[in-house]
Amino acid sequence: MLTRRDFGLLMGASVVGVRLKADTTQGVHIGVQTYSFRDLPRPAGAPDAVDLVIKAMKDSGVSECELFAPQLEPAQPAGRGARGAPPSPEAVKARDDLRRWRLETPLDHFTAVRKKFDAAGLTIYAYCFNMNTGFTDAEIDRGFQIAHALGTGVMTTSTTLDVARRIAPIADKHKIVVGLHGHSNISDPNELATPESFATALKMSPYFRVNLDIGHFTAANYDAVAYIREHHAKITNLHLKDRKKNQGDNVPWGQGDTPIREVLQLLKREKWPIPADIEYEYRGQGTPVEEVAKCVTFAKQALA
Repeated sequence: MLTRRDFGLLMGASVVGVRLKADTTQGVHIGVQTYSFRDLPRPAGAPDAVDLVIKAMKDSGVSECELFAPQLEPAQPAGRGARGAPPSPEAVKARDDLRRWRLETPLDHFTAVRKKFDAAGLTIYAYCFNMNTGFTDAEIDRGFQIAHALGTGVMTTSTTLDVARRIAPIADKHKIVVGLHGHSNISDPNELATPESFATALKMSPYFRVNLDIGHFTAANYDAVAYIREHHAKITNLHLKDRKKNQGDNVPWGQGDTPIREVLQLLKREKWPIPADIEYEYRGQGTPVEEVAKCVTFAKQALA
């Protein structure tokens, strides 16, 4: 059986800075991907959504998170224009301004963010920094620096195999684990979606791991329980959501095909210290805070 110490050794020296909290449910870390709170309106004039996220976490009953980068950053213009159309001059300027903000904002700013979470009794387990083809190498490098300043040794990212090849040497330099997030698009060989695509990516860097989204994995008609059982030592954290098979929709928990209960029971039984992070994406009846709280209740009942 893999112990907490063994898991840390397998994850590599870079996870020494990751602080897993003692408050668990049946030994399982239930956290939240703060993307779940993306629709909460920022207060007028707020430079970021940090205070909003902290309050949302406390109100929904979670104390550990995978922190979504845009919530630390200046608000971006809504909408991106028609799919495939060239970006407008305004969109190009907004993207350049965001890159400049990332590169030039002092790292002390992000250390102060971590201290806010600490003061609230909350833990930043991972920093979610989604890197794509539009990112410069300097911008990718800066994401790792920000993760250091936030006090975590784990980054997660939605990306492609092509971009992962660029990320790999930068991850090696910083000695930070990168959890590669998968989606369900199995028709594009550049996407991270299939077990084979994950296997290809893991060969690129000793610091690469899998951030397994069990909803997307199920929608792509793969078996999340079997994958976790076989590859648990290579998984940074899970995203919990419920989707239907055959590229089905996101649905309220318990109404889809995703084996949420079975996955949580597997973590409980095997004592694998893999955080299971709620990612609220279905169309709920309540506020994001209320819906995340419902998911917390579902997880606790599933682990009882």
